[in-house]
Formats: sequence, C-alpha cells, structure tokens
Amino acid sequence: MSTRLVPEFFSCIKDGCDRKQLGREIMAGLLVGIVALPLAIAFAIASGVKPEQGIFTAIIAGFLISLLSGSRVQIGGPTGAFIVVVFGIVSKFGYDGLAMATLMAGVLLVAMGLARMGAVIKFIPYPMTVGFTSGIALIIATTQIKDFFGLTIPALSGEFIHKIMDYAHHADTLNLSALLVGVISLLIIVFWGKVTRKVPGSIIAILVGTGMVHFLGLPVATIGSQFGSVPSMLPMPRLPHLDWAMLPQLISPALTIALLGAIESLLSAVVADGMTGMRHRSNMELVAQGVANIAVPFFGGIPATGAIARTATNIKNGGRTPVAGMVHAITLLLILLLFGRWAVLIPMPTLAAILLVVAFHMSEWRHFVKLFRASKSDILVMLSTFFLTVFVDLTVAIQTGVVLSALLFMNRMAQVTEVRNITNELNEEYGKEDALAIATREVPKGVEVFEIYGPFFFGAVTQFKDTLNIVKNPARVLILRMRHILTIDATALQALEDLLTKTRKDGTALILSGVRPRLQASLDRNRFTEKIGQEFIFGNIDAALAGARKYLAASGQTGVQE
Repeated sequence: MSTRLVPEFFSCIKDGCDRKQLGREIMAGLLVGIVALPLAIAFAIASGVKPEQGIFTAIIAGFLISLLSGSRVQIGGPTGAFIVVVFGIVSKFGYDGLAMATLMAGVLLVAMGLARMGAVIKFIPYPMTVGFTSGIALIIATTQIKDFFGLTIPALSGEFIHKIMDYAHHADTLNLSALLVGVISLLIIVFWGKVTRKVPGSIIAILVGTGMVHFLGLPVATIGSQFGSVPSMLPMPRLPHLDWAMLPQLISPALTIALLGAIESLLSAVVADGMTGMRHRSNMELVAQGVANIAVPFFGGIPATGAIARTATNIKNGGRTPVAGMVHAITLLLILLLFGRWAVLIPMPTLAAILLVVAFHMSEWRHFVKLFRASKSDILVMLSTFFLTVFVDLTVAIQTGVVLSALLFMNRMAQVTEVRNITNELNEEYGKEDALAIATREVPKGVEVFEIYGPFFFGAVTQFKDTLNIVKNPARVLILRMRHILTIDATALQALEDLLTKTRKDGTALILSGVRPRLQASLDRNRFTEKIGQEFIFGNIDAALAGARKYLAASGQTGVQE
C-alpha cells in the first residue's frame, strides 16, 4: 500500500536483487553522482553558501533519502527550487538561521508523513506550481548574469528590479574572457547530448572551461578566487548554533522549506512512477525527506528534496532500486575525497552557464504559455504566484497561492451548489428520470418544497437564504429536501437554525427530507435534532409529505395543491 511507513530499501532487500541488476544499479549511481556534482556546487553558490556545502548536502541527504525513501528510484539532494528561499534566509539570518529553519522543516516533514499527509500534492493546484516554479527559474537566471558576463558589481542588490538596474549601470565592466568561457560552456551543455549521453555535458563544460582559464591564463573569476579552498573530506557532525530568539522569525521560512520539499519530492516520485510503472509510498517519502533535512544541518548542509532531473537520469540508466541512489552519494563522497581540492579551479562563468540551462528547463515556459488558455481563475493563481515570487518573496507567493486557490475553489463550489423551489416542478422528463421527483407527487396546499443540490457549506449559505426569501407569504409547512447533501459545515448549520427560528416565528413547520446517516450524525452532534425534533426529520420525500399532511390535519388544514 502507498500509505505504509516502510522504506522501499527494506522491501527491495526482501525481494532480492540479481547480480546483473546490481551492476545496472552501480552504473546508474556512478553516472548520477557525476551529474550531481556540478549541480550541487552551482546550487550552493547560487544559494549564498560555500560550494562544498552543496556537495555535503548531496552526499548526506542523497544517501539518507535513498535509504529511507518511499520511492525505489528517488534521488535526493539540493535543488534549484530552494535557491531563492535559501538565499533569502542566509541573507537575513546567516547560515545559523538557515540551519535552524532546515531542522524545523525536517521535523515538519516527518510529522506530515506520520500524520499520513502524503496526499498533500493533490491539494496544490497545478497553476500555482507552474507560477512559483517559473518565478524561481527567472530569478535563478537573473542572478547568473553577473558571473556569466564577468561584471564587476561591488554590492549586487537582492531585489529583482534593483538587480536589473545594477546590471545596466555596470554593463561597461563586461569581461570578454568571462563571456567567452560562459558562451562556450553553454554551447557544450546544450549540444553535447547530440554527441553522447553517457557523459553529462555539464562535466565536459567544466573540464573545457577550467582548461581554458588555467592553461590560457584568462582573467576569469573561479571558485578559488571567490571562496578560497574547498575541503576534500566531510566535516565531523556538530550541533548547529541555535538562537532561540530567532525561532519565531524562522517559522514562516521553515514552513516554506517543508511545503516546497514536500511538493518537489512527491512530484518527483509521481514522475518516477510514470516512468517505471511502480507506486511510491508517499507518507514514507515525506518521512525520508524530513530525516534528511534534520541531518544535513549537522554537516553544514542546506535543504534537500527529491530531484526530478536526477531521478529521471537514474531511471533512464537502469536504476530500479535505492542502491543506485546510495551509490550516487558514495560516488560524490569519493569525488570529494580524491578531487575536492581541484574544485577551486572551476570558473564561475561555467557554473553560471550550468544554472542558466537548469533555469531554462525549470521554467516550464510551454506550460506557462499553455495555461493562458485555462480559466480566468487559474490564470490569476498562476500570475499572482509568479509575480509575488519574482517581486516580493517565495514564502509570500506560496502562502498567497494556497489561500487564493482555496478561495477560488470555494467560490466554484458555491457556484455548483443550487437551491431551488421545486413545489411546482412539473417537468415530465425530469419526473421520468428521477423516481423521487416532486413532479410525480401530490403536494398538499400550503406546503412549499425546496431542494439543495451540491455541497452545503458557508459559501452557499447566501444563495440558500436568498432562494428561501422568494416565498412572500409564509407557508404552513416548509419541506427542505437534503438528499444530495453528504456533509454540512458550521455556517450552514447556523443558517438552518436561523431558518428554524424564522419558521417558528411565522407559524411554519420546518421538515427535513432525505437526510442521510452521515448528515444525521452531524445534526445530532450539533444538537440541531433536539431543536427541530426527530419527528420532523424524514429519510425520503414520501415520508416527508406524509408528515406534512399529518401536521396540516392536526392543525385543522387539509387539501392538495391546485
């Protein structure tokens, strides 16, 4: 079952793995590890932390996510989606603030998994996902302009508009050598796949770019010139510095990291399911992501989640078990131990080229354009999330997107709900299709029948009251058909109580018809049954009409509506 809290790794051990498949797992892991190396470095630098912190994250989180994941093929590590939020946290609170936020997000993810909230992805509207993803891609692309063109800017602004203005004001500081390295790196990444897909284009770009700068002596910024030396080993785990006074300010960023991590990892798992025909365990996936994000701050890492592109690479190269993901993490560790010190030679324009390609693929511009053919509400959600991500803040964008999507959804549900006066419903076709149609019944004179279609919640209460007000003269009996109502909320219950008070004041008997067991339980729980009286609640329209006749007879009025 997809809700089981059992890591897929243990299921794989139980199922066994032949030597031939194990060989495929090792090869897939080696290749994914090579692919992940430049991305881990680039994501870390773009996030405002040191390059090695991205590698530490890919190693620790990558191994833990594969070990505990609810997907057999998930590859975890730092991703482009976190760049904007991580950069914002580091800029405002420093790395200690980021470590605290990541720990908090990890705890939240574990709690979400234990609470069986793995279906959270179903409640994130697609237009919202496209909106903030495209916004993140645009921000990533704009942050790489400085390194790609080798611009000299003393203090680059963090805000989008001011950043663009900074680029315009310092355009005369263009470094042609940096631009040359950047363009060549970009072309290699884009077109290398036509030569071979066995070796990633990003690795070739790094080798060529590094060789150009080193052997030609080009005046181009490198990792070493900007960040100093890169360690060639994992740091010993240590407890991050926790400033409890900072905790209240980090709640919102932590929620953003947790929600973003959940969305990204579950999306990746869904994509993987489509490619492999497997079915992931969504709740276990959230727990795995949570444990990984709790662990990485102890090694100086940054937030991690499932990486769609690396997961797809794993699958395409034969990975079918968590072993490939573990090998990917071990591969990165070996690269760090053996070649970590050489990372200082990597030119910044090459890393900028890698991130520009990542941003392009991340932008989903085709889906962005396609959504303009959707409904106005979907366009509103997408554009609101996009512009808030770019011009305000990703945290605000996600929170606003969720709230706006919920409000629009409730508006749609309110529009679906219909309240009709069906006392004089004489549609013969309707009567033939529905054995319980009022058109096939005799309604006593002095009885009005209304029916509610669709969900009865606070969004539909106004329509409910307006429809009931069309009856100018109070009826002797008001029957409210509720056969299509499965649930009812507090606002709708209050509307029923107000109606009961009004009908009693007018001398009208209120009868409920077609009350289902689940709705009856809600009425009982909220003591509405006591107020109206069980004798005025009926399971079907025939019983309700019989009750109306009995009431009219008892009050001295009889007859059939003319």
